[in-house]
Amino acid sequence: MNTSERPISRFPIPDRIADLPDDIRERIEKVAEKSGFIPNVFLALAQRPDEFRAFFAYHDALMERPSNLSKAEKEMIVVATSAANDCLYCVIAHGAILRIRSKNPRLADQIATNYQRAEITPRQRAILDYALKVALDSARISEEDWQPLFQHGLTQDDIWEIGAIAAFFAMSNRLANMSALRPNDEFYTMGR
Repeated sequence: MNTSERPISRFPIPDRIADLPDDIRERIEKVAEKSGFIPNVFLALAQRPDEFRAFFAYHDALMERPSNLSKAEKEMIVVATSAANDCLYCVIAHGAILRIRSKNPRLADQIATNYQRAEITPRQRAILDYALKVALDSARISEEDWQPLFQHGLTQDDIWEIGAIAAFFAMSNRLANMSALRPNDEFYTMGR
């Protein structure tokens, strides 16, 4: 079955973008203009405008703000933790973004499969080690988990950011999984 024949979600999506609240419609149109398509997550969340706004406000606060982490490193966190959470949508969608931001067509696949063997620096491995602990075993995090990050020049603020990205995408992974959100076909070829 062609993926375009399958629904993008178990839940309804808007029939018409034009009928959405102006701010949501404008955001979706801007993303579509930039990427050439509408990522399915935008359509899935558009049915719930307040949640759409809150989700993307927090997403942008984490992923778009200037920081000590590069945009590629932030995407590495998303891909590694999404793989650990078995989230097909986020691995594929953010894998595409990672390929573009890292300018490395192999990196997203490596990180999704086994970040320990990926073409990354020791600093990035420490970032991903911590992010995975947040995603999978956050109740057992202690200041000892911060030491490898401090050794690579990361600050307490950076550690918060790593943890917040992992935590935010753990929620995103669960929404995508429970809704059976299908990745757009376009994501599979981006950055290759």
